[in-house]
Parts: sequence; structure tokens; C-alpha cells
Amino acid sequence: MPKMIELEDVQRLIEEGAQVLDVMSRAEYDDSRLPGAIHLSLKELDEQSASRLDHGRPVITYCYDYQ
Repeated sequence: MPKMIELEDVQRLIEEGAQVLDVMSRAEYDDSRLPGAIHLSLKELDEQSASRLDHGRPVITYCYDYQ
């Protein structure tokens, strides 16, 4: 189940081998990408595109929300 985590936890998880998945639109990603993140917009995310992820490692999903 997804949950929000703090920056310190993100940093620790990345150090431990987690991968970062950026699900913003292409334009948003191009404007403010995270170094090393895998980009799959929510509109593209499906079983086939998710095969780019290493299913043996944790995934940190990132999406900027203006709310």
C-alpha cells in the first residue's frame, strides 16, 4: 500500500537500493526531473511499461501535486 514518506526516509531508501519512479507528465518531468529517476507518466504506466522497474527493489514514486 502506498504511503507518504519524509525526505530523510527517501534518502535512506535510495542509499539502500530503492529506485525512484517519477510519474509526472513528460512536460513536468522535463521541467523538474529528479536525478536518476525512471520516468513513466501515469498515463503510460501499465504492466508492460512497469517491466522497466526492478521488481526485486523497493520503488519510491514521485509526483508533484499542487494541492
